[in-house]
Amino acid sequence: MAQTDNVLQPEGDVTATEGEAVTLGCQYNSSSSNDYLYWYKQDGNNSPKFILSRFKNGEGKTTKEFEERFSSTLDSTLRSVPLKIQKLQLTDSAVYYCALKPTVTGNTTTLYKNLWREDNTILHNIH
Repeated sequence: MAQTDNVLQPEGDVTATEGEAVTLGCQYNSSSSNDYLYWYKQDGNNSPKFILSRFKNGEGKTTKEFEERFSSTLDSTLRSVPLKIQKLQLTDSAVYYCALKPTVTGNTTTLYKNLWREDNTILHNIH
């Protein structure tokens, strides 16, 4: 039986206090020899915003506005790529998505399709 590419994201809201740190979990299955994982943040009705990418082989990248407080390390053995947010601010209240490649660059229509149709379900709604 062929292995399915998907992400497994804990359900439910995460509640945290301003100034604290929080870690949002994401586990994945991939049939690829190189794993490409992406995190996105969605505020309200806005399009999801790219936070960072992590690859099994090679470097990922983090968007400048998230560099200071958002980080992630891909563990290919555990197939895990948790997102850590330091010094929480009220503006961090959002829905966070973990996505497995293939994903998009700059095309939010396809991004929505990927997030909703490729098993990349809603991860955490931080309040």
